[in-house]
Amino acid sequence: MGNSHAHGHHRKFRNNGNVPSPDKTASAPSPSQPVPPSIYQPEHPLIPNSSIHASSMATSLPYSHVDSALRALAAQAEGFGRCAIGGLHGPIYYVTTLLDDGPGSLRDGCRKKEPLWIVFEVSGTIQLGSYLNVSSYKTIDGRGQRIKLTGKGLRLKECEHVIICNLEFEGGRGPDVDGIQIKPKSKHIWIDRCSLRDYDDGLIDINRESTDITVSRCHFAQHDKTILIGADPTHVGDRCIRVTIHHCFFDGTRQRHPRVRFGKVHLYNNYIRNWGIYAVCASVESQIYSQCNIYEAGQKKIAFKYLSEKAADKEEASSGCIRSEGDLFVIGAQAGLMAEDGEFCMFHPSEYYPTWTIEPPTDSLKQVLQHCTGWQCVPRPADHPLAAQ
Repeated sequence: MGNSHAHGHHRKFRNNGNVPSPDKTASAPSPSQPVPPSIYQPEHPLIPNSSIHASSMATSLPYSHVDSALRALAAQAEGFGRCAIGGLHGPIYYVTTLLDDGPGSLRDGCRKKEPLWIVFEVSGTIQLGSYLNVSSYKTIDGRGQRIKLTGKGLRLKECEHVIICNLEFEGGRGPDVDGIQIKPKSKHIWIDRCSLRDYDDGLIDINRESTDITVSRCHFAQHDKTILIGADPTHVGDRCIRVTIHHCFFDGTRQRHPRVRFGKVHLYNNYIRNWGIYAVCASVESQIYSQCNIYEAGQKKIAFKYLSEKAADKEEASSGCIRSEGDLFVIGAQAGLMAEDGEFCMFHPSEYYPTWTIEPPTDSLKQVLQHCTGWQCVPRPADHPLAAQ
């Protein structure tokens, strides 16, 4: 796969204050009339929903600049994980062996306490015999090589400022074995341009009060329970969870794109096709803002599912809320939206971050997401000296 991006004229969109009905989706542009990507900049940050209109020229799809220098990834995520700096202020650590542990191994670098920017001098498969714990202020940067993790996965436990970029995860075995497990109380995490498939539990699990996380440009395939956000109804502390998932390709995965309990989740410009049970599930007290995604049905047609559960500190069970803005439902897909409770206060992303890069859900976007998500054959950029911070 190449690391290509859409080209052409680009526009900046702003919120114009109109509030369309929350249980209807905006009509998508015709594939024969592609509309360029845009920077979404709401003028009224607390308006609960929005429509967009053109105002001026803007940039391309997100992150076209992050391969210009090694550390250009730092603090560049869109969405809730935008503050993640990884190992920005640490030295480079070179992974020189595919062994599970020992000097020069990935595990040895990830356990060190100081900030590190971890890169690879080798390509191949690392067979993990146990979860690999990642400590705070680490970047695991797979650019320039092809690294596959198998056997077990990464565990981000009580850590902060971690960036995971351009890796493959496949074949995790054992009970409760996830590709990337983020729990408990981890924050400022960015997972970008990774390929994940075929684990015995989840591909990404985010729970136990972990928050401020972005998952972008990832490719998910050959799996059942894809992304779980929020552990179970007894963990009411998960009300703090905030996650952005954007420009990802969910390629025939069965369910949980994601499933959410308690948390606030912003989904935009993702391509979800041929799900086996549902695409997105809102469970107890969750708030899911689905914006300009492509939902392409296979045999199962209903995209959105609601599951009622009783929070440990509440008397009655409840499900969550899904708001769909500008989503495209194709090949017979149906949203399956439920009316919002008038007393329910749905979040809007602009309450938390000012801009995000978005384009209408066209065939052009679908093609980009099919070819430009997951691990990419891109060179490792040079490491330029840091400017004064």
